[in-house]
Amino acid sequence: MGYACVAIGLFHVLLGIASVPGEESAGATVDSRERFYNAIFLGFGLAWIWAARQSPIPAGLVRGLTAVFLLGGVGRLLSMAVHGMPHWWQVPLTALELGLPPVYFWLASADERAATARGGTTRGTAAEAG
Repeated sequence: MGYACVAIGLFHVLLGIASVPGEESAGATVDSRERFYNAIFLGFGLAWIWAARQSPIPAGLVRGLTAVFLLGGVGRLLSMAVHGMPHWWQVPLTALELGLPPVYFWLASADERAATARGGTTRGTAAEAG
């Protein structure tokens, strides 16, 4: 999840509006907004990577990041309700943004539970442990 978000965010920051299917000539304002929001999406990906490197992976952080991801999918649904169907590529993205969060919410505390079952919790990064 984290590496995909970083790659997608970087792609959109570098290409701007040209990275959005069907919107190559939306103008400077939309291009600026596209690059800005995708810098934040890149940071979102970095937060996922950081969370995954913790031992145990903090369930609260996973749930928070998952909630943000789900909110993105809800935003797409709102856009569809207000403006109609987007470019076809946005539809499977919406499905992922609505379909993956229940799985992530379900798995969020798995690492903390496993650490407790092993006899305790450890704090620090995976790199520090290895």
